[in-house]
Amino acid sequence: MRTVTGTGAGAGAATDTRTDTRTGVRTLRAGSALSLRFRPRALAAAVACLLAALAAGVATIGSGDYPMSPAEVLTTLTGGGTPAQDFIVNELRLPRVLAALLVGASLGLAGAVFQSVVRNPLGSPDMLGITQGASTGALLVVLAGGSSAALAGGAIAGGLLTGLLIHLLAWRRGIHGYRLVLTGIGVLAMLTGVNGYLLTRGKLMEASRAILWITGSLDGRGWPELTPLLIALAVLGPVVVLGCGRALRMTEMGDDAAHALGVSVERSRTAALGSAVVLVSFAAACAGPVSFVALTAPQLAKRLTRAPGPNLLPAACMGAAVLVIADWAAQNLFTGRQLPVGVVTGLLGGCYLVWLLATQRRAGRI
Repeated sequence: MRTVTGTGAGAGAATDTRTDTRTGVRTLRAGSALSLRFRPRALAAAVACLLAALAAGVATIGSGDYPMSPAEVLTTLTGGGTPAQDFIVNELRLPRVLAALLVGASLGLAGAVFQSVVRNPLGSPDMLGITQGASTGALLVVLAGGSSAALAGGAIAGGLLTGLLIHLLAWRRGIHGYRLVLTGIGVLAMLTGVNGYLLTRGKLMEASRAILWITGSLDGRGWPELTPLLIALAVLGPVVVLGCGRALRMTEMGDDAAHALGVSVERSRTAALGSAVVLVSFAAACAGPVSFVALTAPQLAKRLTRAPGPNLLPAACMGAAVLVIADWAAQNLFTGRQLPVGVVTGLLGGCYLVWLLATQRRAGRI
């Protein structure tokens, strides 16, 4: 049973809010293209993850060789700190934290899209070769002696071209999840070999720089590095969540059922995958191919919300929280020196992957 709680008025207006009295789910519809479902538990989970990410961000800004209390950090962020605190917070540490938030949110959102399309918890840009393609583009720029800006452009171009290649190879009267996974794994294997070859051809300094980037690091990130990702996420985030969210939920029930409900399956799937590939490419350009965030964040969000569907907004907030907390751990939990954040996410993600495989095996799914 559904009750209409509000309806848009005026010529051409087609906006209404409906509440499912059995589940408490609220659905906002604007025309036939946009649909945003409000599940109280999912919304609460997203807010909790976002608050955790912001709290970890404040703790990260306050840590380092010049420690600051959370109160001092918040005072400085609102314009009340000393000139020294203002420089340390706003010029040195805040861009890094914002980069972690944006990269984590982009990877979490992209991972949720990939897992929804392939209908497999192991489906992610890491496993399907997208991040490896971005690494190939960046390696080519590094070995050619390019600048940091050129490296970012190479990563974006490599990720986009890899996504296009996988799409073309997997296309056969549409995109099938199983075929997409197999194609992506094949491309991943080939690009891994290509990247290994490129590393052996580079000089020692070039190879060291490339390896640090491939590991995934937020060290030294400033406003120029995170601005392109901010624009990409601001544009494509609403496209994925509002424009493709309903279609992804419907396609999880099967293409035939989605067609019967009026969903343009292939168009929506292509738009969602294209947006996810762009987000992953820009995230790699900002921080390198940070591993396992796109794999773990959607699954953790789904376990937190206990709701069907891709859970796009909670996955994005969970990705931001995971990466900011991992960056804080990389800076503070290891004595002697800071670690690249990709090392921490790789350790945590690897443990999670082993646990996921074990639970899937016990459930008889693999």
